[in-house]
Amino acid sequence: MLEIRPTCENCNKALPYNSNEAMICTFECTYCTDCVALLKEVCPNCGGGFEKRPIRSKHLLKKYPVSTTQVYKPVNIEAHIKKLNSK
Repeated sequence: MLEIRPTCENCNKALPYNSNEAMICTFECTYCTDCVALLKEVCPNCGGGFEKRPIRSKHLLKKYPVSTTQVYKPVNIEAHIKKLNSK
């Protein structure tokens, strides 16, 4: 089951469970759409792509609560782009 992390890992923007801006990779690294664009659609942690995070139905939130753990690890965008361009 998805954790549904509450914020963007790069800019710390709030991404509530019903956000249309939340994007995740296969390891659930969570970023907002603006940061995904800056990252050229490549996860800086695993190198994979991003997909829109599904929205958990409101009636399931009590039984399956979303994560409250914030992962805030700002990305050095310049270094990330340099790494992508060197491949």
